[in-house]
Amino acid sequence: MEIRTDFLVIGSGIAGLCFAIKAADLGSVAIVTKKEKIESTTNMAQGGIAVVMDASDSFEDHIHDTLTAGAGLCHESVVNFVVSEGPERVQELIRWGVEFSKKDNGPPALYDLGKEGGHSRRRVIHAADLTGREIERALIEKAGSKKNITFFENCISVDLILESAIGGAKKQPRAKKDKCLGAYVLDVDNNKIHVFRASFVLLATGGAGKVYLITSNPDIATGDGIAMAYRAGAEVANLEFIQFHPTCLYHPEAKSFLISEAVRGEGAILKLRNGSTFMERYHPMKSLAPRDVVAQAIDTELKKSGDEYVLLDITHRDPQFLMERFPNIHRNCLTFGIDITKDPIPVVPAAHYICGGVVVNAHGETSV
Repeated sequence: MEIRTDFLVIGSGIAGLCFAIKAADLGSVAIVTKKEKIESTTNMAQGGIAVVMDASDSFEDHIHDTLTAGAGLCHESVVNFVVSEGPERVQELIRWGVEFSKKDNGPPALYDLGKEGGHSRRRVIHAADLTGREIERALIEKAGSKKNITFFENCISVDLILESAIGGAKKQPRAKKDKCLGAYVLDVDNNKIHVFRASFVLLATGGAGKVYLITSNPDIATGDGIAMAYRAGAEVANLEFIQFHPTCLYHPEAKSFLISEAVRGEGAILKLRNGSTFMERYHPMKSLAPRDVVAQAIDTELKKSGDEYVLLDITHRDPQFLMERFPNIHRNCLTFGIDITKDPIPVVPAAHYICGGVVVNAHGETSV
């Protein structure tokens, strides 16, 4: 079967859905997703979005924190662009129906802001500890209201279709860009390959955390988009830059359950199993140091001690506050016999985010 569309979006997380919602005003959009449309890494995100929302905060401070955490590897122009665009993009999500948590004791328009590692102040807007799930819900609902958008669930993109490979056409000279015309897609329900032809193709396939045994990512995060782009001749870079989240729940029956960085933002302290703290030996921000610093510190301590995990202790905070601020974490930990209001949480670093990938320009265009 051949399906023709103006825009082909591969992936149904925040990136793919945001693009699809806007592109639907310009033409037909097909969203291909390998399982159910709601199943994405976006749906598993807990902490929130770092954005300048408070009058006491500034773009300059946010940029400074980002460049510091980036250890000189960030493109400053990109950091400036992303930080300055942040407030409007968050307002756009709100207009599309995302309901972020608001302060209990403030005006209705005042959002609760959390704090996470590497940030000098509170600037993380969130929806309790289920931010990704709330964003995914709202965006799927918004996309569903657009008559030009069609979802194709349980469909796995196998390879991109290149102009140079169609109809026996001669391979393009190396100096000339090849053109992507669509994708071959496996319909899992029917075990058939379909041809999706499109004027524009957006890769929004998420990360590759499942190449690691211990990861915060769902089973779908297998790096499909990067692999397809590489086979198509697109430039890839920095694939060795894998971010490890410091605090994934350690339990033999727990699968890929993250303990949000926001827990440390609300005062949780990392400790060894003997109860002693250790982050003061690694960074002035202690448990709220940037993720790479904290993950490396935990790894170092585990190798020294021979232990399998460290502890994240937030038992000193009010139990009611914890249950309201972290309902999902509280509920899930209880299923494993851990009451975060009374018990320190066993945690280990886990593969979380691939910082490299397909090289794009400022407009998101690849070399194909």
